Amino acid sequence: MPTGVYTATGDYGGQPSHITVRAWLKDGIITAVTVTPHAYVRRSLELQRAFAVAVPKVVIGKRIDQVKVGKLAGSSGTPKGFNDAIRKIKEQAARR
Repeated sequence: MPTGVYTATGDYGGQPSHITVRAWLKDGIITAVTVTPHAYVRRSLELQRAFAVAVPKVVIGKRIDQVKVGKLAGSSGTPKGFNDAIRKIKEQAARR
């Protein structure tokens, strides 16, 4: 995996909901990650924000091709959006 900064939006749920994930990679290792929430419903936004704070502790230092996040910070839906965005980021990186 190439080194670089990648951004993708991950979709999940029936509404549908989405988040934007930005990942910094060095030789396929996640060195930093940010999650931008996009929910409008207060409870969904709270869950997305909590997930955004918690996820860096789980994925930084790991190979992107080994990252798959499950329920985290009380949210079971947001991780699906995160995993969708990570899938898209892997595809972007593979094309470089």
